[in-house]
Amino acid sequence: MKILHTADWHLGKRLDRFSRLEEQVLVMNEIVEIADEQNVDLVLIAGDLFDNFNPSVEATELFYKTLKRLSLNGKRPVIAIAGNHDSPNLIDAPDPLARECGIILIGHPKATIHPFELEHFKISNSAAGFIELQLKNQEFPIRILHTPYANEVRLKEYLGENKEDEINNVLKESWKQIADEFCDQKGVNLLITHLYMNKKGTAIIEEPEGEKPIKIGNADLIYSDIIPSQIQYTALGHLHGFQNIGTADKPVVYASSPLCYSFSEAGQTKYVSIIEAEPNQPVAFAKIAIQNGKCLSRKSFDSVENTIQWLRENQDTLVELTLESETFLKAEERKQIYQYHSGIVYLIPKVKNQDFNENQLHEINLNQGIEFLFKDYFKSKNGGQEANEELIRLFNEILNP
Repeated sequence: MKILHTADWHLGKRLDRFSRLEEQVLVMNEIVEIADEQNVDLVLIAGDLFDNFNPSVEATELFYKTLKRLSLNGKRPVIAIAGNHDSPNLIDAPDPLARECGIILIGHPKATIHPFELEHFKISNSAAGFIELQLKNQEFPIRILHTPYANEVRLKEYLGENKEDEINNVLKESWKQIADEFCDQKGVNLLITHLYMNKKGTAIIEEPEGEKPIKIGNADLIYSDIIPSQIQYTALGHLHGFQNIGTADKPVVYASSPLCYSFSEAGQTKYVSIIEAEPNQPVAFAKIAIQNGKCLSRKSFDSVENTIQWLRENQDTLVELTLESETFLKAEERKQIYQYHSGIVYLIPKVKNQDFNENQLHEINLNQGIEFLFKDYFKSKNGGQEANEELIRLFNEILNP
């Protein structure tokens, strides 16, 4: 069988004042096309479906329309779980209606999905945190352990364990109990979860800029070695770069977000994961690059002329610009830069060769004139940068209207 794994859609996401909804429409369409071209039997969406607890009408409509298309109107099961950006209750709310379209929405850990049957597949078995699917065109069942996001305290509440236990032990015991009871070698065994998971003994993977953090210290850090041995593929959400923190035989995969959502992701290619699985065999998986969506660029320049030249040549991008100059960036220079590009998200002025040490600040003489005090204040607030003549003129205009 073939499975498509995607995650971290963040529908409704904005980058500062820039909406990404038009791009999201394109990448949602592309994901549907990939699912159809690859003729996948099952779709897994591992959380952060929306960017916030109260998504816009447009984001919500795009979500449901995409799921309906992915499900082929009930022919192909789609399973979507809540992430740390999602409201669990909002994700759960339409589940009874969604099931009629072959869509299974899971908002809370340890949720029990009641068995149901459609023309092309059925849920043949279920328990808290577990479902078993039987497709009409497959002889073997698909077992899925599901754990949507919850913080450490709520996870322990849902899993019903001692709140003093480490979260890794709580999850390990819960997953092991389910896998031992339901996951034999006669079916395909999967885990889908939205947790901050790392491989023990390796460097901690950084969360992307702008991402609502899960990790507070190390309390919510989950290690991949707690995944039950029966699990053939683990579908992760949360981190936005594609990577396998498991092994070639038993992948534990962050599928990546479908768009670059922060400048820490600038230059990243985004993917979906396509898995080929059968019982009692290592899975094969491949990543398929997503082509749509604007590039994010983080660029530094040392002159307005070089900045404008690059902007002219790279129109279809969202950009964070750092401009180094000898003096404070003038208003007409800033206006000129913005005239040449409509996708400048941030413009960060920086003074060249400015070695400023806060410890070198001298005691301020309050008997100085107001203009000198303003210059001292400006210098202290801007890393030692001197106020230019234009700023001094504007300051004096305010003092003497």
